[in-house]
Amino acid sequence: MSDRRILKLTGRETEPFLQGLVTNDIARLDDGLVYAALLTPQGKYIADFFLLRQDDSVLIDVAEVLADDLKKRLTMYKLRADVAISKSDLNVQRGTGTAPDGAHADPRHPALGWRRYSTAPAQDDGSDWDAIRVGHCIPETGIELTPDTFILETGFDVLNGVDFRKGCYVGQEVTARMRHKTELRKGLRRVRIEGSAPTGTPIVAADKAVGTLFTQSGNHALAYLRFDRVTDAMKAEDATLWPA
Repeated sequence: MSDRRILKLTGRETEPFLQGLVTNDIARLDDGLVYAALLTPQGKYIADFFLLRQDDSVLIDVAEVLADDLKKRLTMYKLRADVAISKSDLNVQRGTGTAPDGAHADPRHPALGWRRYSTAPAQDDGSDWDAIRVGHCIPETGIELTPDTFILETGFDVLNGVDFRKGCYVGQEVTARMRHKTELRKGLRRVRIEGSAPTGTPIVAADKAVGTLFTQSGNHALAYLRFDRVTDAMKAEDATLWPA
């Protein structure tokens, strides 16, 4: 878990500030850990993260690779708001076994277990996270979740990462329109696979592009697919794929 960074937001306007930016309702912090994302005005993914209220601050648990850009964007948006952004000295511990004191349930799916924030070293209990994610079609930062992603195509709503009643936030109009006025034509799905191919391999069927292969675990994988081109025997290099 050393690939995570914890940002700390303080100031009397912290929660209203976040409410106008992120995809989830900040009021859910009353119940514990909240999963959310920051989007572009065009509704595309910038970063996903966990939010947690701690005393008079809000913690943001984000992938290290996205942390600098997220902090820069938050700083740009805050203008003169009474919000300060700093790096916390806390680390992330996570697992799927018995949760230790002070742990919070991962809000995305019960199979993802718990997360705990403390000054103890970052720690992972060794759970097979790829198997869990593939089994439940859960995208990961930097793999299935990339800057060209519309979050509803990755099932972000099923993962409790979007609130459709909270009001405006950056990218809200596009996200709401995709939810209420269109039928998704593309998206992340679980597929059966025989053989293997690198993450990012194009998927084809009948000489037409169908999508992209992502995380594999056993005889299943996650794939981003164009639904109208899905067939019973798709190819990703030497691997063969079928709808799960």
